[in-house]
Amino acid sequence: MLKQYKLRDYKFQLVIAIMALNIIGILLIGSAKHSVQKMQILGFIAGLFIMTVVSLMDYTFILRFRWLYYVGIVGLLGLVMVPGIGDDSNGAQRWISLGGFRFQPSELAKIVIILFFAAYFAKYEENLNTLKVLLTAFALAAVPLLLIYKQPDTSTTIAIALIFISLLFIAGLSYKIIVPVLGICIPAGIIGISIILRKALTSDDYRFGRIMSWLYPTDPRWTEKAAQQQNSIMAIASGQLWGKGLNNSVATSMKNANYIIEPQTDFIFAVAGEELGFVGTAVIIGLLLFIIVECILIGRKARDLSGRLICCGMAALIGFQSVFNIFVATGLMPNTGIPLPFVSYGLTSLLSLYIGMGFVLNVGLQPKKY
Repeated sequence: MLKQYKLRDYKFQLVIAIMALNIIGILLIGSAKHSVQKMQILGFIAGLFIMTVVSLMDYTFILRFRWLYYVGIVGLLGLVMVPGIGDDSNGAQRWISLGGFRFQPSELAKIVIILFFAAYFAKYEENLNTLKVLLTAFALAAVPLLLIYKQPDTSTTIAIALIFISLLFIAGLSYKIIVPVLGICIPAGIIGISIILRKALTSDDYRFGRIMSWLYPTDPRWTEKAAQQQNSIMAIASGQLWGKGLNNSVATSMKNANYIIEPQTDFIFAVAGEELGFVGTAVIIGLLLFIIVECILIGRKARDLSGRLICCGMAALIGFQSVFNIFVATGLMPNTGIPLPFVSYGLTSLLSLYIGMGFVLNVGLQPKKY
């Protein structure tokens, strides 16, 4: 389980980038909602400890217990639906609450799915493009995805589905399969979206409302639902180059006037834009991009396919979540309610990310020998 590693192989530059991003997030959270800042600081300290411990554990040993992790996370996702255990908030039942302990299993599911399929695809590397292996993989992915979708948590479902597809592609899915599938899925997707948009005109489903408020923010029917995203755009624009400063008392601040809902989580990027300006948001995006690239570079030097998939899976997770969060805050896609990695408030998300990065660091400690 533990091995002798060389200190020179430890990716300290990745650790520093993660710490810098997390510290920026803590500062922004303190400005957005000071009452939860201490919890995020505790999460930062605990996360560093957990990441360090995990980084020294041989990932090939951990992957031997992949079925235990898979069954465990499916069980936790199922418990979310159990009355008295599952905790409802804002119309969604996504948390497990036991006494004073509350966490979100879907965040941990992202890491478990990366680990599980890294081992699964590595095991069946030679037979990946057979119908049996592919159908089994899709069936195994469908179980947690359906449980998360039922919470309902459409954005996390989409993010995990994209991570799964990325893993499948990196594992060596044949282009002979990819091209026909895309040829069917793209037209079907366009038709599906058009049907959804037509249905949205008469539906009360919140997801349809988000799509319509994004497409028609000035339409009187959708103005109220579009307000949150429009306020976010105005907040970012008002920050200009250098921003208004952290914890400012400017009367024209969108955050100070409480026009940004959930500024410490889903719309933390709006707070960054308003208070740190273009420069601050560029630093955040730069750090996120650096972490993604580092994960990919570590994956390229991994000693086996499972290690490469772990690194690329984490790169996909951070990449997709970052794009979703930033695009929502800037009005480039409908509101999805997904956190910005290492920046948004949320202990389950933060600690899960640190666990995932711990595995990436361990892959880096066991590079391929040339």
